[in-house]
Amino acid sequence: MRGGIMIDTDVREYAAQAASTDTFGRVLCSARNHHFVVDGPVQNGCPGEAINPAELFLSGVAACAVELVHVLAKSQAVPLHGIAADIRGTIDRSRPVRPDVSLFNSVHLNFRMKGVTEQQGRQLVEAFKGR
Repeated sequence: MRGGIMIDTDVREYAAQAASTDTFGRVLCSARNHHFVVDGPVQNGCPGEAINPAELFLSGVAACAVELVHVLAKSQAVPLHGIAADIRGTIDRSRPVRPDVSLFNSVHLNFRMKGVTEQQGRQLVEAFKGR
């Protein structure tokens, strides 16, 4: 709600489903009408052939970052002609962030942009970080 007017983009709800399969450690995931397989890592005795949950999480973060920077560039009339992101995460089980849940100890996200100056790129990244 802004100024007494309900903005339809203020609240967004997303949903996905995950179900085990007949293969130990393999999960069938669905979101809307899209379906994909996720495997647990080999270290857990799982197949390790498909994307694993940590990679899927990092991919989602990177995809969100690329899409949002693209949207920010368009809204600021910045001539962004392409953007890519590399993301890396580390989970150190010997140094847990919290004892009750598995979390990444560190995540590093790097952008590569085409069509913008270094300063414009930095401004877009700062705008992204402020969202």
